[in-house]
Amino acid sequence: MADVSRSWWLLLLRGLAAVVFGFLALLWPGITVLALVVFFGAYAAVSGVFALFAGFRHETRSRTWLIVTGIIGILAGIVAFVWPGITSLALLYVVAFWAIFSGVAEITAGIHLRKVIENEWAFIVAGALSVLVGVLLIIWPGAGLVSLAWLIGAFAILYGIAMIALALRVKNFTNRVGMP
Repeated sequence: MADVSRSWWLLLLRGLAAVVFGFLALLWPGITVLALVVFFGAYAAVSGVFALFAGFRHETRSRTWLIVTGIIGILAGIVAFVWPGITSLALLYVVAFWAIFSGVAEITAGIHLRKVIENEWAFIVAGALSVLVGVLLIIWPGAGLVSLAWLIGAFAILYGIAMIALALRVKNFTNRVGMP
């Protein structure tokens, strides 16, 4: 518990960053979706080039896998730039499954934290919100990618508030038990 209580400010920064990101996503939903696609495309292409370079440079048994990975990364980057709509839908599903899996992990962590901190609820609420967002994205993918940006923005704000509440709770716990 001492490790968690000493790093309460990291939880606070994480929450504040989520709130800022959420407001930006709500203000500029079209730019948010386009930025996700562009960043994904750039990452996939650059990662692919480096993997391909490593595959041709090294004489190892994994050389073939590096070359295949590089080609797939470059192709994924090209697809993201040529067909941003398909890429956006694919990213929607990636975000949905990430939200579900990370939410379940946060709920589990919150339950374990309850054994250490009395009445701990913020982590569980943040996790539940994450699962809810993921499920909604899977149920209604055709609702539009702009709504994804709005959903992500609203989620980020609520998630950030929950993380800020958790940070303050952990900080208060630290002060009560006399930890440095």
